[in-house]
Amino acid sequence: MSTIIYCGVCTLPPEYCEFSASRKKCEQWLLQTYPAEHTRLYSDQAITEKMAMTTLSDEKVAKEAAKMEKAISKEEARMARELEKKMASKVVIRRVERNKRKRVTTVTGLEVFGVDLKKTAKEFANHFACGGSVSKNPQGQDEIVVQGDFSDEILQIIVKKHPSVPSDNIELVDDVKKPKKGAASAATADAQ
Repeated sequence: MSTIIYCGVCTLPPEYCEFSASRKKCEQWLLQTYPAEHTRLYSDQAITEKMAMTTLSDEKVAKEAAKMEKAISKEEARMARELEKKMASKVVIRRVERNKRKRVTTVTGLEVFGVDLKKTAKEFANHFACGGSVSKNPQGQDEIVVQGDFSDEILQIIVKKHPSVPSDNIELVDDVKKPKKGAASAATADAQ
């Protein structure tokens, strides 16, 4: 029984990597991971055999090559944009006061870094022995809601368990409700 190798970059079998937009990265991955397979597919002899089997005219070959180069440049530009977006994104850990002494901790922005929100919410709930869920915030973004004030601990867990999230991109915010004017003036009158 033979084993099928799948590319670590494009997830296709190596024979089909030449048709993906990330062909150069696939070739580098194959060279590092499976050098014998790389030699079989990309050696000078293998390339000349493939060229002998093709029946396209030179004009069609040039068009296909140009099309492939354009696709590769588009894919590289898309990946660069995604990386730039990821590095500009922030993970916000917000401590929100519900009523007088009750607080919830919300975490937004993790999905940008490829973190599974449901799995992470369950990890938080199990770790802190409290309720944890994924819900939509008023802006329409998914957020993790953990019952209780665990903002510092959540920060440590994210840094430890999710290395894809840069610690510089994590922000702690404390949302405290302002006391009502009547309650504030009564408190100052009692103090005097």
